[in-house]
Amino acid sequence: MRSLRVSFIVAAVTVGLSWAPATAVADPVAPNPSPAAVQNSLQPTGSLFGNEPSYDEWIADVVPVADEAKAYLEQRLPSTDNPAVVFDIDNTTLETHYNFGLFRVPAIDPMLEVAQLAEERGAAIFFVTGRPGFLQPITRPNLISEGYTVDGLYQTGLLDVFNLQKYKTAARADIESEGYTIVANIGNNASDLAGGHAERTFKLPDYDGALS
Repeated sequence: MRSLRVSFIVAAVTVGLSWAPATAVADPVAPNPSPAAVQNSLQPTGSLFGNEPSYDEWIADVVPVADEAKAYLEQRLPSTDNPAVVFDIDNTTLETHYNFGLFRVPAIDPMLEVAQLAEERGAAIFFVTGRPGFLQPITRPNLISEGYTVDGLYQTGLLDVFNLQKYKTAARADIESEGYTIVANIGNNASDLAGGHAERTFKLPDYDGALS
């Protein structure tokens, strides 16, 4: 999980020390930025490490997967009792790699559209993530504030990180045990999708693990 694991270690230390976000301190010698510079600073600037696609290229690769998922759900959901859709979080529903923040990570707009369409067609929305459970007080509000409905959220325990595929497969089996039919499972990593317990899987790009 490369950069994401480092980010969450930093997040965990920060959460443990204080729930209050840090206060920015202005550089007394820096000139006031122009309005254009301020606007540009709010836009994604591309890869964190220079080896992955730019933000715009990544989104362009996400869109066809999102469109395929929407077309499938439009056809499948009307004929399914108690349907559910399972999503991964980081770099599947939230822009963690390109726009990480401790308390807010923006939604990936094409995937938000998938989730909202699924909900409108009667599906329950579940999230199964490799994020540790102690980050749930941050994760759930972040998803909701970005427009996602959260009918269920599964986050890892201490030992789950050693076998994420087993943990995620067990989470989907648990959802099925509640009487749901998982019509789609959507993630950007092989461990998100392997193990069955979903009628169909949709994989977003991870560029050989660069976007875990």
